[in-house]
Amino acid sequence: MNTPKIKTEIIAVLGRKNNNPRNSEGDFIRLSDGRILYAYSHYTGSSEDDDAPCSIAAMISSNNGQSFKHLPGFLISAEEHEIQNIMSVSFIRLDDETLCIFYLCKYGAQSEYVMRRCIDEKKLIFASPEIVIERNPEYYYVVNNARVLKDSTGNLYVPAARHRIIKKADNDENIYFAESFIIKCDANAKNRRSFSPVFSMQNPGYSETGFQEPGIIELPDKRFYAYFRTDRAFQYESFYSADSGWSEPNASRFTSPESPMLIKRNPYSGIYFAFWNPIPNYNGRLYNEKRWIHAGRNPLVMAVSENGIDFSDYAVIENDPVYGFCYPSVYFIDRNSFLLAYCCGGEEDGNCLAKSMIRKITVS
Repeated sequence: MNTPKIKTEIIAVLGRKNNNPRNSEGDFIRLSDGRILYAYSHYTGSSEDDDAPCSIAAMISSNNGQSFKHLPGFLISAEEHEIQNIMSVSFIRLDDETLCIFYLCKYGAQSEYVMRRCIDEKKLIFASPEIVIERNPEYYYVVNNARVLKDSTGNLYVPAARHRIIKKADNDENIYFAESFIIKCDANAKNRRSFSPVFSMQNPGYSETGFQEPGIIELPDKRFYAYFRTDRAFQYESFYSADSGWSEPNASRFTSPESPMLIKRNPYSGIYFAFWNPIPNYNGRLYNEKRWIHAGRNPLVMAVSENGIDFSDYAVIENDPVYGFCYPSVYFIDRNSFLLAYCCGGEEDGNCLAKSMIRKITVS
């Protein structure tokens, strides 16, 4: 396909402020009354560390994404779980039209992943949590925002990473490199079973990350495609077919720092959109700015594909070298326009995760 030509406009900026040091990754869903809901990780207190106090806040649009207004309080508070951190939202609507929210709950060096069904979309009231991934003293689990997939038959897929927890001599705990796996749930999100083997990087001595922050899409021929963040300068990829199972993960065409990619299919056009951070001129790339601010997550680009495999050259969404752009989520408004949310912090924000924004992007 040809390189997409895009026009963008900023819809909302979620900057840090007193007692709110970080506003980061989230996801979108359209409510039954037509409004668009955006929920995201809202940190409180003074620390923007991943495990610092965090609940799920929300914004809502009543004009098809032209503007958003903050909802008061929290959509879901960490206090409901009697912990201090919940984050990384995904939304899915089941075949019976039930709206479900998924998010990560952190218990120190352990974590679990939960789902809650919405029982009142007007008031945004959710039922009690249903555990998708249980806590395990050996592993720390991660599922990114905007990651849960519903396939063409209504089944759900949760791509997850697990980091082995190893106690050190001082009884502190280290969380080591990741392996990934995918959980398959039935159309009612009741029965769960593992859909994939555990993906573990070959020759892990050459990698500090392993396979982190996986994603998954369904291809037009009903195969599945999974992708993984690594520290080997590429996103890695694996294909699934009913005949041969999952292929051994290998480097994909997507160059990348240690940053997640997102691929989503526009339901109105059938076109696949990929969002990621490429590594242009990798071996000779120079950093005059403070690289720790964005960890190489610059620029932010997008490419398109008809089959989910062969992508166009990329169009640049953001490329200011002193900012980092990562953890995107997308909501397709129609065939040619969508909302894109992502982290966009710079030095004045402390790091790239502390601030986020929503853009409307029109593709011609």
